[in-house]
Amino acid sequence: MKSNKREEYHQRVFSCFDKTQQGKVSVSAIERCVDAIKSGEKAVPEEDTTDSPHTDKSLELEEFVKLVEQGAEEDKERDLKQAFNMMFEESLQGITPKSLKRMLSLLGESKSLEECEVMVSQFDINRDGIISFDEFRVMMQ
Repeated sequence: MKSNKREEYHQRVFSCFDKTQQGKVSVSAIERCVDAIKSGEKAVPEEDTTDSPHTDKSLELEEFVKLVEQGAEEDKERDLKQAFNMMFEESLQGITPKSLKRMLSLLGESKSLEECEVMVSQFDINRDGIISFDEFRVMMQ
């Protein structure tokens, strides 16, 4: 997402939580929505009637954006780890040309072992013949 579009998106989401239009959102309201999403219930930001404004932490837009972007980075890291683990060859602690060939085959991509060796060599920074998770992360960026 482009920077301006992302800023507009964050502002719109923030506004959904900021019902009183005071430029702050309740952390407990955000937590309720996240919990509802995780449990599959309807997530509706609502005014916090049980917590007084003095006991509930509030976030301003900049803090809210940092929180959202941190969560997105954590999701991206988790997804990368899952993808890496699908191709991971346990005995060698990384992705080998052979394990890459096997995974590509499962995905319907027919590549020769030599082609997979070339693919691995392009991202094998330390030249050990195996793609580590850190090398995989670089490859996927």
